[in-house]
Amino acid sequence: MKRRALFLLLIPVILLVAAWFGPGLLDWEGQRGRVAVIAAARLGRPVVLAGPLRLTLLPQPMVEADDVSVGDADGEEFGVTARVLRLRLGLIPLLTGRIEPRDLVLVGAEIRLPWPPDTIGTLRPPPWLTGFDARIEDSRVEVGGAVLEGVSARLAAPGPFDAIRTEGSFTWRGAPVRFETVVGRPGFDGVATLDLSFALQQTTITARGSLVAEGGFDGRIEASGNDLSQLMAAPAGPFRATGRVSVTGEVAAADNLVLDLGGVTGRGAATFRFRPESRLDIALALARIDLDAWITALRGAPKPVLPIGLDLSAEAASFRGQTIRRLRGGVFREGDRITLTDISAVLPGEAEIEANGATAGDRLELGLRASGPSLRASLAAFGVPVERFDPSRLRAFDGRARLVLESAQLGVPELAATLDGARISGAGVFRFGARPALGLGLTVDRLVLDGLLPPAARWTELLRGGFGIDANLRLAAETVVWGGVTASRAALDAVMEQGRVGLRRVSGQIGGADITLAGSVATGATPRFGDLVLEVSASNAAGLAAAASPLVTLPDAFAAQALRLRLTGGGPPDALALTAEGELGELRVEAQATANLPQERIGGNLTLRHPGAPRLATLLGAREMPAWLGEGSFSLIAALSGGRGSVSAENLELVAGGLRARGQVAVALDGPRPKLTGRIAAERLPLPELALRDNDPLGFGVLGAFDADLAVEATEMIAPGLPPLDEMSGRVKLDAGKLAVEELRARLGGGALEGTLNLDVATVPPVLSASLGLTGATLTGPLFGLPFDLVSGRLDAQARVTAQGHAPAALLGTLTGDGRIALVDGVIVGVALGRAASAAGIEDAAQAETAVREALDGGATAVERLEGGWRANAGVVTLDGIRIAGEGGMSGAVEGSIDLRRGAVDLRFLVQPPPAEAPPIALRVTGPAETPNRQPEVATWARWRAER
Repeated sequence: MKRRALFLLLIPVILLVAAWFGPGLLDWEGQRGRVAVIAAARLGRPVVLAGPLRLTLLPQPMVEADDVSVGDADGEEFGVTARVLRLRLGLIPLLTGRIEPRDLVLVGAEIRLPWPPDTIGTLRPPPWLTGFDARIEDSRVEVGGAVLEGVSARLAAPGPFDAIRTEGSFTWRGAPVRFETVVGRPGFDGVATLDLSFALQQTTITARGSLVAEGGFDGRIEASGNDLSQLMAAPAGPFRATGRVSVTGEVAAADNLVLDLGGVTGRGAATFRFRPESRLDIALALARIDLDAWITALRGAPKPVLPIGLDLSAEAASFRGQTIRRLRGGVFREGDRITLTDISAVLPGEAEIEANGATAGDRLELGLRASGPSLRASLAAFGVPVERFDPSRLRAFDGRARLVLESAQLGVPELAATLDGARISGAGVFRFGARPALGLGLTVDRLVLDGLLPPAARWTELLRGGFGIDANLRLAAETVVWGGVTASRAALDAVMEQGRVGLRRVSGQIGGADITLAGSVATGATPRFGDLVLEVSASNAAGLAAAASPLVTLPDAFAAQALRLRLTGGGPPDALALTAEGELGELRVEAQATANLPQERIGGNLTLRHPGAPRLATLLGAREMPAWLGEGSFSLIAALSGGRGSVSAENLELVAGGLRARGQVAVALDGPRPKLTGRIAAERLPLPELALRDNDPLGFGVLGAFDADLAVEATEMIAPGLPPLDEMSGRVKLDAGKLAVEELRARLGGGALEGTLNLDVATVPPVLSASLGLTGATLTGPLFGLPFDLVSGRLDAQARVTAQGHAPAALLGTLTGDGRIALVDGVIVGVALGRAASAAGIEDAAQAETAVREALDGGATAVERLEGGWRANAGVVTLDGIRIAGEGGMSGAVEGSIDLRRGAVDLRFLVQPPPAEAPPIALRVTGPAETPNRQPEVATWARWRAER
């Protein structure tokens, strides 16, 4: 009994062991075809079992096959491969010899689904799909170009009237996604329901609708979640979308979508086309969009598996902290290629832009059109530092350009624009990198640099700090305006490379003069200029002189000379060595200087030479050849130094014809008017002849343009028509149009001349005043060069006069003053008063009268002393008590007046004949001073003589 009981207890164990290990000992190769047929019937595709078959009964009946492939052998688009195929079988049918699958599992499947499907009707469940439960585990599904990793799913079809449910999970962008699909059985009308839902972290997508008998789907779709970036290339943030969805054999469309993206509402639509090629088109119309976030998201997005088109519109978009209005445009992406169409927007500053373009690999080509009332405002809104430019510049603009953006550079192969009324065309390229590089070629019809170039102080900072980029620039302009100077046909060819700025050539025409500049600058803490060359040439310098007229004015005749100038130099900014040489007509200039640019100072030597000083004076504005200057050349040699506030000339040497002078002068420029100071010493100082009766203005107005304080000395000063002055010295002061010659001293004929001169041109008309005194002068020739004159003797004279007017004639006509004159041991020519007095003593009356008349008709009078005064009023000098004492007791007088303006005289020379009671003999002189009329007045004396 015990053995039987033990055997009964071992029977279940033996059966269990046999069920566990027995199937593995059986050879199932004979069932391979049958299992493949069953699997093919369930999957709807041919099945090939390439690996071994295994049967297990416990824990449940199951057939396993390795190395499985599903699909036609010719490699059609649909295909499935799997590591293992598992068929769960019914136990009772298996015991009776029948194989009835209850569950099918593909492990490690590689599933490739055709896309698009032949018809949407393939989504409808086949009638035979009942009592079926199939699963895939740890699989990979490829739909078109999209790949789903880690797919685990279950397909359940319990009965003929039950809905077919598919549920599972896969990995999308590294995150798990749960999905569920419920397909209802078609009714009598052929319509089947379809519910589809996806869950990705906190995001859900559901679609509910019907599969119609004609092969389509109509329903609604709803999506919501906390992070839109988990679904598509978009900024992170909550979203919600609801709308209608329809699917046909060629297209799936979601329209009338109501959107809420992070609190921004809008509407949208999406269309997925199956044929002829798969493509997704999305249209979004939003109230506002964060463009920075969208661009960041798109840049980081992987290549899409199918072409995607986006039509975007937003009433407002934020970009780099600024608001862009009326943003419109389309973006189409297919593989690595992105196409931009009809992009338009209104930027800050009311600038309107339009763009179209496409990418090719990492290359973006873009056609751009932009216009607006203020480029300055648009650039400033995006942080471009435009405050350095004048507020009136960078205003209205309009232009077109073709842009090419690559990974290493931005190119502009075509550019045509207008800015501030100037037309601009050209091309350029900007290379990115640790040290950016710019290549630019532009042509401008009119370029106004005022307000665009930085001030001098800013240039110094740039040279010291460097520019931070490399550049190759070629600019051309029909007209360039800078600081009131206009240049035509201007061109710039320059390069900036590794801290070095090279000017290969800067050229242009200013006033008809050809100007070229070349050189280089090494930037850094101690910038350095090298190989600077400035050349100026012109057949006529008049135009260049007109351009420089605000700084210096040249007479027309002088400016009309041919010009040639060459300036070279180099060195650091604080010790820039310069050499200049050139010619203006026959005037040659040579200079060597050292400039300190930071301190705006310069110093050096200047030499000017001309072969003919009188000719040079004529070119400088003299109305006729200045004979008073004398024949000879002109030369000026000076050691100059100066800056913004002053200019000084040390060791000044000047030779001009007969003029010889040297000294030191300085011009201060920091006051209300330039001020000239210094000391001039001349060996010979010729002065021009003054046409006393000339009605042309003397040009006193120039005296109001500057101030002066000069000490002047001259060994000899010569003026036509006047005796020479020796050892002349004085101090010339000019202040606000008031000229004063103080401490005037000179030697005249061995005598001493002292006095002061004052000229006030600030009043209208100018007022001239003088106070002069002459003592101990010895006359050795005619004093005035007239028929009646003082020709010898020792002369003393004093004068105080005033006059007013702009011309010499006006000054003479208004002369007012008084003075005295004294002549000792001298001679008066024009009348022989002593001989007339002696002739009056001849016994024969007739002979005496004849001799008197002969004496009054000419000759000379020796005087021991002539003394008296004079008064001037309105240009008429009236003699006051002029008495003459001569040899042998001769006595006489001179009375009358001299009209300085007309150059006329009305004088009476009187002599007292013996005896004392006799009436005086006189000579009346009238008319022009150069050719006076003589009227002897001897009748009274002759009658007295006859009466005796």
